[in-house]
Amino acid sequence: MACQSGCCAKPASPPPEQPNPSPDTFAPSPDVDDDNDGRCSTPTPPRPSCCEGKASPCCDQSCLDRVALRECESENESQKPDSVSHGSAASSCSQGKDGKPCDSHAKKTRLKYAKTLQALGCICRVLVALGHESCCLPPRRSSTRRRSKEKSAQCCDSTGSCCADATTRSSEISCTPQAGGKACCSSDETDTNPAPPRPIPACADSCCDTEQPANRVAHTADLEKGLTYAGHEKDHVILSISGMTCTGCETKLSRTLGTHPAVTNLKTSLVLSRAEFDITVAAGAASVSEVIKYLERTTEFKCERVTNKGANLELVVSRGNPAALVNSPWPDGVTEVRVVDSKTINVSFDAQIIGARDLINHGWVNSHEVSLAPPRPDQTLQAGSKHVRHIGYMTLLSAILTVPVLIMAWAPLPHHEIEYGAASLALATIVQFAIAGPFYPKALKSFIFSRIIEMDLLIVLSTSAAYIFSVVSFGYLVSGHPLATGEFFETSTLLVTLIMLGRWVSALARQKAVESISIRSLQTSAACLVTDEGEVDVDARLLQHGDVFKVSPESRIPTDGTVVSGLSEVDESMVTGEAKPVEKNVKSPVIAGSANGPGMLYVRLTRLPGDNTITAIARLVDEAKLSKPRIQDLADRVASYFVPAVVALAVITFVVWVAIGVAIRHQPGGEATIQALTYAIAVLIVSCPCAIGLAVPMVIVIATGVAAERGVVFTSAESMEMAYKTSHVVLDKTGTITEGRLSVVREWYAGNDRDVTNALLLGLVGGIKHPVSAAVATHLKAQGVSPTAVSGIKALTGRGVEGTATGSGLLLQAGNSRWLNLDSDPEVQAVLAQGYTAFCFTVSGSIAAVFGLQDSIRPDAASTVQALLERGISVHILSGDDDGAVCSVGAQLNIPASNIRSRCTPVDKQVYIQKLLESTGPSSHSNSTTKSANPVVLFCGDGTNDAVALAQATIGVHMHNTNDGGSDIAKSAADVVLMRPHLGGILTTIDVSRKAMHRVAFNFGWSFVYNLFAVLLAAGAFVTRNARIPPAFAGLGELVSVLPVIAAAAMLRWSKV
Repeated sequence: MACQSGCCAKPASPPPEQPNPSPDTFAPSPDVDDDNDGRCSTPTPPRPSCCEGKASPCCDQSCLDRVALRECESENESQKPDSVSHGSAASSCSQGKDGKPCDSHAKKTRLKYAKTLQALGCICRVLVALGHESCCLPPRRSSTRRRSKEKSAQCCDSTGSCCADATTRSSEISCTPQAGGKACCSSDETDTNPAPPRPIPACADSCCDTEQPANRVAHTADLEKGLTYAGHEKDHVILSISGMTCTGCETKLSRTLGTHPAVTNLKTSLVLSRAEFDITVAAGAASVSEVIKYLERTTEFKCERVTNKGANLELVVSRGNPAALVNSPWPDGVTEVRVVDSKTINVSFDAQIIGARDLINHGWVNSHEVSLAPPRPDQTLQAGSKHVRHIGYMTLLSAILTVPVLIMAWAPLPHHEIEYGAASLALATIVQFAIAGPFYPKALKSFIFSRIIEMDLLIVLSTSAAYIFSVVSFGYLVSGHPLATGEFFETSTLLVTLIMLGRWVSALARQKAVESISIRSLQTSAACLVTDEGEVDVDARLLQHGDVFKVSPESRIPTDGTVVSGLSEVDESMVTGEAKPVEKNVKSPVIAGSANGPGMLYVRLTRLPGDNTITAIARLVDEAKLSKPRIQDLADRVASYFVPAVVALAVITFVVWVAIGVAIRHQPGGEATIQALTYAIAVLIVSCPCAIGLAVPMVIVIATGVAAERGVVFTSAESMEMAYKTSHVVLDKTGTITEGRLSVVREWYAGNDRDVTNALLLGLVGGIKHPVSAAVATHLKAQGVSPTAVSGIKALTGRGVEGTATGSGLLLQAGNSRWLNLDSDPEVQAVLAQGYTAFCFTVSGSIAAVFGLQDSIRPDAASTVQALLERGISVHILSGDDDGAVCSVGAQLNIPASNIRSRCTPVDKQVYIQKLLESTGPSSHSNSTTKSANPVVLFCGDGTNDAVALAQATIGVHMHNTNDGGSDIAKSAADVVLMRPHLGGILTTIDVSRKAMHRVAFNFGWSFVYNLFAVLLAAGAFVTRNARIPPAFAGLGELVSVLPVIAAAAMLRWSKV
């Protein structure tokens, strides 16, 4: 296969026709040198003798010795293009004496390549991928796996390249840009039936003369790690974590993954039980599966990878082995196939190449029959539900085993101490090791691998102390020397049961809270597909590009599309927050998840269910949930010291009560020790850092969902933390304050030939999407104007657009009057005096036409601005429009003239916002009476020319245009996205932020008050008033401390915002 440019492939004939076949035919192509002049060649690497005449597998241990010997020999040699070098040599290297490698290099080579050799029977591909000389030549064989048409059609996309010999066809191709924008392609498999020779044009760069050193980057296949890249390829991984119960678990997860060298950009969430990170997959480095195994081994968590990007389906293999299907040729367009269970596979594919129905019906050969697997709920929510069920079952089992122990300890039964003690010992042992057993490895591994003393360690210490003491006491009872206190198996069993009950209720409450604000639940599971044969109900996952589906009255729209027939009203409130139904007719966009009204609609699909508006919003909300505000750092710091502090308090409590018992109460040493032990156990258990750890993330999760339901999408938690502190709101005019639907209300032409002027102008601005240019183009098209060809069109931000008329070569410029130096022109002055937006057109520097455009202010703009002013927030307008239009809008909204700036370029907007951020005390541009040492500036724009200002402001708010059907949601880099074009979303943003931070403050306060009084009661500080917490009931501490925190967050759903 050749480069896209077709620059380097040489005419080739099929191998049977070659008179003298050579190893060059099968050799991978070389790279382009960094300092060459754009030329490439095909050097002939020497073929090692280790594989001459060998059948597959072609490599053996001698190949490893050969590679190790090369490393030894390279100790005294200068670096060669085909030498194998893996770093500095060992000091003990014997430099390959007697033709054998030294022990150091032999061991190092085996560690590096032994698994690959065992799995594949060949290490050549790994060596070639690393840019080293192959130890043997791979045998010629046919491609075993077809890739997508996109991959097979594209090889290199950089300027200038070198490619493999045309006699080979790569099934796995990789390109890595080199210096100068060049790239190289290498193939690791050849086709036994190559295409016939075809003429290929010579390189435009004359790039095929010089020999270059090998520096290849290619795919490497490893049966254990899957398909990876020899270069540093990043893979984004999302894991659903089961087993996280407290903030210590999240800290352990963060430290365990954070210390792994291949993991970057780590984000974790206790509430979502989720981790996201990028993993750098390089040759010889850890794969995703190895990172998951490492995480499970060191933390005792259960991990499941979640796929949330691209098109993917879960298929049931009704005939054949799923593993065999994975290793069989894949259909064109399939990018990944992985086994889910014994009958199910997950297939990722390019929906532009192959549709879901085509994949199932015609994708695989008849030896494999596949069908669509039953739909599964959100994988993250499913994993959370599974965890809740598991804890619930364990809690029920613990309760069943605990109740008999409590009856034997507290009920007035006949006196049979040894029999009851033996039965209690048996039941308590089951509880201690079967129910509380998982706490032991978690606590120990957390301490050993992550250096964290977490809540599980407190449980282990307290329950073990109660259990071991009871066992010892029972031993004394059996021996005939019972202790005065007797055994208390009921304490350890009830303690474990109440702890499990608290964790189950907390997990259930968290899960229900997360499910209640799940955006993905709006996605419908079925669609009515319209075909030539009629209408058929299908699973929504089987929709593909080009489909037309029917939306029945009072039903939900399955995915984004454009109406092709019908008339109806659609309720989009659940997606955009728009309260009023929106009328839909032909060419109107519809949004997934919205509810159709009384009419029938036929819709052409524009976005697949896995990539529609619902999915885009859900991804943004998930990003916000995973992000952490700065206040979370404080909570994490407090929680990290919490458990060690509690352990210290328990030790102090134990020592103090021993001293009190012996010195003051004159108790025997044993009795004083036992009494002190009960107080220490109660202190260990009753304290709970979970409330502190959940204080912030629980609120963020609920608040982001509540805001999304009201059409406001927070993309970061920090923006929610800061929004309620807003001191300045800066608004763009066109498309933000106004509706962005400009109309031409006045036009003037310099000459008599209006048709020629209009044709030139339409040719210039016809493809420009700026609201002003688009309005003029729409106006001209409505008059039936045909555009003249214009070349070299360039849009100049904040100025206008310019180009050259094809043929005549006339310079055409259209834009604002200041850029064109037409401020003093009488016609321009007349337009500006009426408060219109002036749009000027010049031909070769001479004015040709002037247009006056008018826009209407959004209905809620005045009420929103007034509400902001009443809250003491100053409001500003920044616009690139002319003075008259901007000042007219400002006057209608009662915004002071000192807070209005017109004719602003993006840089001007940035500078203005920067000055607001640097101001202290009352702003010179503000009518606010509040003082702010650190001003918080919220900028709201519709995305046109506002990127710089959005980035500069403390909080950047992007106003989404619903007419785009959601196409630009995921592209927005703003901190907040308003899903409907209403300025009232700014008030919602501020209100949600204020209520969320009030909940956070309450949670912190409750956590402090609970732990203070709970520890004092457990430690016996109020024992003189007969107020204490017995150790058996201390396990209720987690329930009492966490439930108010979750309830406070959940109450946000019913708050008025």
